[in-house]
Amino acid sequence: MTHCGSAVEMSRKASMKCHFLVFACLAATLANSHAQSKVELYGILDAGVTRVSGIKGGSVTLLSSGIMEGSRIGLRGNEDLGEGYRAIFTLENRLEADTGGISNRPPSRGQLPDRATFARYLLPALPAAQQAALQPLLNQVSAGIGTRIGINVHTAGPNFFDRQIYVGLVTPVGAVLAGRMYTPAYEVAGTFEALGAQSSLALGQIAVIPYAIDIRTGNALAYRVQQGAWTASVMYGFDEESNETGRFIGALGMYRNDTFGFGLAYNTRENELGQQSLSSLVAGGYVSVGAGRLFATAASIRDGHPSAVSGIAAQITPLVGPGLASLIQGGYVNTIKQDAKLYHLGYKQVIGPNTLYAAYNFYDDARDANADVASFGVAYSYALSKRTDLNAAVTRFNNTGLAQAAPGGGGYLGGVTAHAGTDSTSLALGLRHRF
Repeated sequence: MTHCGSAVEMSRKASMKCHFLVFACLAATLANSHAQSKVELYGILDAGVTRVSGIKGGSVTLLSSGIMEGSRIGLRGNEDLGEGYRAIFTLENRLEADTGGISNRPPSRGQLPDRATFARYLLPALPAAQQAALQPLLNQVSAGIGTRIGINVHTAGPNFFDRQIYVGLVTPVGAVLAGRMYTPAYEVAGTFEALGAQSSLALGQIAVIPYAIDIRTGNALAYRVQQGAWTASVMYGFDEESNETGRFIGALGMYRNDTFGFGLAYNTRENELGQQSLSSLVAGGYVSVGAGRLFATAASIRDGHPSAVSGIAAQITPLVGPGLASLIQGGYVNTIKQDAKLYHLGYKQVIGPNTLYAAYNFYDDARDANADVASFGVAYSYALSKRTDLNAAVTRFNNTGLAQAAPGGGGYLGGVTAHAGTDSTSLALGLRHRF
């Protein structure tokens, strides 16, 4: 290892030691709080072996963190203020059980989809010779903007409390929350799918490049009401520079009991120029069938003005001139526009320590790229105790048109297959412990 590599590794280890020292200090301090306060240190460690086919270079076998759920560690607190008022908070940090780090890479590593890499897809109107001449520049642009536009599936150095961080006041007429939280549309999508966003078989796994539904948003203020079986919430995300996007608005309504449930939610956000960007309308429900539950979810996805790509032309104008720079920027914008429907049908059955899942998911792309993705498979969980279980999942991804999705896991994205239209199969076996 070079001296530079050693320095980077030492820095990473020091950072992780600092992270866990923060948790230790917080836990020790909060443990001495007043009797009416409750503070809980909690987490999930989930790791196992996965084998994924269809990846560039062939099938790969990996030790992965997050077979069913992403590994995490967190603190949550609840203080009774009297008269029906409570103060609450959550601090939740992602971690990787396979490496001890706080970021991961998918089986396809840093590879981007063909439609965001090659000139023949980005600039189809240009002659082949000009496409070839521009390819080196496009390689640099793609690598530089991949993370920001959600196409680069490498999670690179998330914030310390990347999963959740919020504080709230619960009152007799609802709760007010502020911080980084799950969005309303994602909550409904996860609630009304059989997997509950777990494993490679989850609905969200086929719609992440780019994301069809924003999972979390920061700089957010939410109002939430729960009355018996009914839940409703509204969320507003402020237009702040740290977001790299504009204003966010979301709302949901749900009804759930032991026999059936249904819900509806809507997310919309603006891009950095104030134009309407990703909007997701999600409806779902479940009903008891036999010894289990049948789940169904449908979503409408629209994004005519993708976020974080408005500055591409300005960056490359000195190299290619304003006309060609504008054409290249337009190519990337078209690549990540969305006009699609998203569907899920699944079944979950619990028999003693055994939990069985079966599901079919479909992303129906209405764009010219026709990047349709279908996934189907089964998952199984065996509870060794209330906190520890063994898990297995087999998932098949079928890609058509320019679709290139690969299965990941509950705690990470799968990335992309070797080429557009290449299918992929995942087999995952893991152990999960909750504390």
